[in-house]
Amino acid sequence: MNGAELFIKCLENEGVEYIFGIPGEENLAFLEALRKSDIRLIVTRHEQAAGFMAATYGRLTGKPGVCLSTLGPGATNFVTSVSYALLGGMPVLFITGQKPIKKSKQGLFQIIDVVHMMEPITKFTKQIVNATIIPSLVREVFRIAIEEKPGPVHLELPEDIAAEQTDGEPFAVTEVHRPIANKNAILKAAEIIQNAKYPLLLIAAGANRKATCHELYEFLDKTGIYFFSTQMGKGVVDERHPRSLGTAALSEHDYIHCAINRADVIIVVGHDVVEKPPFFMVHGGVKVIHINYYSAKVDDVYFPQYEVVGDITESLNALTASIGPCSQVDFAYFQRIKDEIEKNVFTGCDVHTFPNIPQRIVNDVRKAVPVDGILSLDNGMYKLWFARNYKAYASNTVLLDNALASMGAGLPAAIASKIVHPEKKIVALCGDGGFMMNSQELETAVRLNMDLVVIILKDDAYGMIKWKQAGMGLPDFGLDFGNPDFVKYAESYGAVGFRISKTGELLRVLENCFTIPGVHVLEVSVDYSENEKVFIQELKNKTCLL
Repeated sequence: MNGAELFIKCLENEGVEYIFGIPGEENLAFLEALRKSDIRLIVTRHEQAAGFMAATYGRLTGKPGVCLSTLGPGATNFVTSVSYALLGGMPVLFITGQKPIKKSKQGLFQIIDVVHMMEPITKFTKQIVNATIIPSLVREVFRIAIEEKPGPVHLELPEDIAAEQTDGEPFAVTEVHRPIANKNAILKAAEIIQNAKYPLLLIAAGANRKATCHELYEFLDKTGIYFFSTQMGKGVVDERHPRSLGTAALSEHDYIHCAINRADVIIVVGHDVVEKPPFFMVHGGVKVIHINYYSAKVDDVYFPQYEVVGDITESLNALTASIGPCSQVDFAYFQRIKDEIEKNVFTGCDVHTFPNIPQRIVNDVRKAVPVDGILSLDNGMYKLWFARNYKAYASNTVLLDNALASMGAGLPAAIASKIVHPEKKIVALCGDGGFMMNSQELETAVRLNMDLVVIILKDDAYGMIKWKQAGMGLPDFGLDFGNPDFVKYAESYGAVGFRISKTGELLRVLENCFTIPGVHVLEVSVDYSENEKVFIQELKNKTCLL
């Protein structure tokens, strides 16, 4: 076989189901080998979107997603989604083509040093210089991609290496067991928690694993401790849980920070400082116990005093077994704060003003989306509202990016979610700015005959930055734009478009869309004047209960 055929054989050996991307001239041997394979090619309309899809596949399955581009401009279009996977901890293999490396008649046409470009934003990158090393390289990059912290890897397949004859065979896929935390570290953590009067549990992105979810419930049941999550840990434990304080959408001054400021110990499970801080540590303040696969990256606002390093699931299991009754704990204060959060954050909103205020949009979407439905958020002002006000009922049912926080990922991530979970109701929720960055993927969704709902929140501006600009006392400048008619735009792709024209209509239309096959695009005008009212005035005037 040739190198391309061997590469595909190795991918099949790793259990690859899909490859997302846009092939080019340099990928034609690979494309021909893929044509004869059971691996399904998902052709996208932009390489960045392909990367977002592959990363989301990795996020949802724990297995590396795979995506493909040609050389030069195709490879450079991957950069944002590679970075998205790196910071977000999502396992992905990025494959790029290249001109022949042994003999080329085109000089430096389209050639840049892709391998060096990828070095700072991947866990591993390499050009394949000989077809015989393909099996070992593929096995190695899959191993590296899923090793904690998961992330992106890259292989460059030159045209002549893809055509080179070889008799190589795939390497066997082996199971790796992660190290278990030191017993003394577990016992010390248990002792600190037992002696605490105001312990809190923080659930972050690294805890978002199926086995870990179960152990967290066991730990919470035994200790009775209250908990909250980071944005990327949202839903790991059902936010309807009687001791859930919700999500830290802001870094300080929210209702949840009353509880955080009262805590004398915070058990932090799976946190990485790449995620926007859920709270700021200060010297001489709260004791923090860091439980993760790897030791803490010390930051000005995160410097845990105690660490339990090893497989998180095993650590939680051992900690639950080691901990005794938390007899010192004063749960009453946390319950009072929870009551305040339920009253001020999660109370249903029936305001009928139009355009819709964010709270009403969050409320209507939560009512419509089933318990196991998936909400894929792009990045913008609405992400804070949904992180804060939308209760997630299960792990990976609210997909947001609080690490790179790239605009343009919402729709591609929703498409990948539908591929992984065709039986579930999937909603992409985007601002008009983020949606237009990858809106061409509507064609991909229509071509794949998907049942998908896309909500576009329209304010004709980059709303998050506009709010911050106003907050700094700066004049309104440089952040407004025009938009297409989103109903006609959707229809031009073969989707169905709706324009929400009054408050209360969103819920009815959204519920109806879930019953009708096809891609549905809903244009929803949003009024962000509530940003100032809630995030500034209301929170400034709040009082933490004594």
